[in-house]
This record gives sequence, structure tokens and C-alpha cells, in this order.
Amino acid sequence: MAQTLSGERSSTPRRRAAPVSRQQTKEQTRQALLAAALKLLSQHSFDSISLREVTREAGVSPTAFYRHFEDMEELGLVLVEESLGTLRVVIRELRAEASEQSLELAKTVRAIAEYVLAHQLHLRFIARERWGGRRRLRREIRREIQLFTDELAVDLAGYDALARWSMDDRRVLAGLLTELVVRMSIELLDTRADEREEIIQQTLRQMRLAIVGVPNWKPREPRGRAPAGRAVG
Repeated sequence: MAQTLSGERSSTPRRRAAPVSRQQTKEQTRQALLAAALKLLSQHSFDSISLREVTREAGVSPTAFYRHFEDMEELGLVLVEESLGTLRVVIRELRAEASEQSLELAKTVRAIAEYVLAHQLHLRFIARERWGGRRRLRREIRREIQLFTDELAVDLAGYDALARWSMDDRRVLAGLLTELVVRMSIELLDTRADEREEIIQQTLRQMRLAIVGVPNWKPREPRGRAPAGRAVG
């Protein structure tokens, strides 16, 4: 019988907490290591933090680290995938929900801004390592951004004004839009809350300015014309 706070015994049996499985414990340790690395990276570059510093911050032994990651570089690659791979999923879902008549720039840009502000440690890590980090991390960041660009380029084929564009031409436009988003994301990390709306609006104006030139672009004729679809705007 369970004992109450007053010391009296209760006839209600005490419920036991569900046991934590080995897999759950393993995942908790892995997440603790990633969170510890992000915390350290908020003040230091990736190359300046050590495995021992990460494990000390996470409260685990260095031996436990190797049950989850081969080395620090692999941990860094996982952080890149967490940061940008998850964002690509968010944008993919937004595009799937988009209106059949228009490219919803405002909705997409605001969703990206919300993601950036909710994952500031991840995005600060990306901003710092994109140009000055380890070569393998730089390449992985570039690959993730290129995947984002390529997916957007494929999606742009569904819009009337871009239906006759070649994939290369659509990649150029997608790359321009992507770089504007990346720039906005970095700026949002270092601005006050009252400045964020202006940055978002400026990004939207820049994107719309880029799209204004779409009807005047003379694309090379692709081998097969894509079916007419949505309008850009």
C-alpha cells in the first residue's frame, strides 16, 4: 500500500514509472551531446572546441561519445543535417500546400524566419562554418543549400512563366532566391526584435524584384516543354 503525504497509508497502489529502454537512453545521450556542442558553438568555432569539452558539458564520458559518433567531424555533419535538412522538410511541406495559382513568397519567407528564430544556435553554427569552418563541413553545408536550390528549381517548372525555362535557367533563379533567404537568415540572428519585420519585408521586395524580370528572360528552349501550371507572383 502506498503512503500519503500525511503518513497515512492509502489503499491506492503506487504507479511505477515506465522503464526507460536502452534505445531511449542511447538517444537521450546522443541528443545531450548535440545540445552540448551547440551550446559551446554559440561562443566558439567548431575547430576550437574539443571532444572532452563536449562530453564534459553533456555530462557523459569520452568513451560514451564514440558509441554515437566516430569523431567530432561526424558530430558536426549531423548538426549540419539537423539545421538545414529539417528546414528543407519545412519548405517542402509549404510548397506542397501552396496555392495552385501563385508562388506564396510571403508565407514561405515568414516560415523560414520563424524557423531561424526558433533554431538560432543551429543557424549561428551554419553561418560561422559556411565560410570559415572545416572543409568537410563547408562542403556539406554547400550540398544542403544546393539541394534546397535544386528542389526549388524543380518546383518552379510548375509555374506558367517558367514552364519553358531550362533546368539550368531555373537553377539560376532558384539560386538567387535561396541566397536572399540565406542572407535574411543571417541578418535575423543579429538584430533586435523590432528590426526583424523590416528585414523580412526587404527580403520579400528583393525576391519580387528578381521575379519582375522573369517575363523578359529569353530562355533556351528545353527539349520537352513542361505542362502549363501555376503563375509566379
